[in-house]
Amino acid sequence: MKIAIIGGGSLGLLFSYYLSAKHEVHLFTRTQQQADLINTQGLQMIKLGDERTTHNVYAAPLHAWQGTEDMAIIAVKQYQLPDIMPILTAKTVGSLLFLQNGYGHIKMLKNLTSFPIFVGSVEHGAVRSSGNAVIHNGAGVTRAAVFQGSEILLRELSASLASEFPIIREEDYEGMLIKKLVVNSVINPLTAILNVKNGELIRNPYYKEIFEKLFEECAQVLELHNKEDYFENLLNVCEKTAENHSSMYKDLENGRKTEIDAILGYLLEEAARKNIKAPLIHNYFECIKGKEHEKEGA
Repeated sequence: MKIAIIGGGSLGLLFSYYLSAKHEVHLFTRTQQQADLINTQGLQMIKLGDERTTHNVYAAPLHAWQGTEDMAIIAVKQYQLPDIMPILTAKTVGSLLFLQNGYGHIKMLKNLTSFPIFVGSVEHGAVRSSGNAVIHNGAGVTRAAVFQGSEILLRELSASLASEFPIIREEDYEGMLIKKLVVNSVINPLTAILNVKNGELIRNPYYKEIFEKLFEECAQVLELHNKEDYFENLLNVCEKTAENHSSMYKDLENGRKTEIDAILGYLLEEAARKNIKAPLIHNYFECIKGKEHEKEGA
């Protein structure tokens, strides 16, 4: 299968590395500099214990993308999607797979009506360490579901990667994304503000109390019916990624914009629409925005 991967961040590099073992992968980056680095030095995967392997992957800046692949995987942050959407609408790509956090991007996808669209939820831990290297610090799975159209290409992709980089097909895209949204809404802002690894949220009894109260508020806003299942999943993710730093923590550490608008911002919109008070969500949203403001002024 010919696959385009849009975005040279941690997920774009991670997917490019694993998918290139079975498919013809072209990676499209924001800058010519990053594309040149990947083309000359290869794409490096760093695993625990500093084990390094390199794959050769063709890379080019996004403006060179022709859109003729069987599938394009959109691996940019949700706040970058508005700039990407006009490019997507002009292409003839066979299908699109979106890998954004949050839920707000779903309304943007409704403007794309010409081809099959899939949405995914990534449960791997990955950090970009340089323009051509990614650290895979937490093996997991990718869950994906059909948003519109045929599932044929998603099924083919899933079957081809079953052993080393599993993509599990889900029936309900909404439930899948909401489950990930709950995880991101609790773990990401708390670890970023408290400056701790994920596992500390449940090891420290004082942090765990905040953890539980923030979850309760998210559950109320999202009107979760099987609340216990969502909380159990949240605990499991925290335990499995206990030694990892969340992506929001890393974004603030590196002076990058976070996805707080796509995560807690979406919940605040829902709370306002439903006339639900959400003081913790509001406070942590403002705390993260404040941290971003600090970095901008540094």
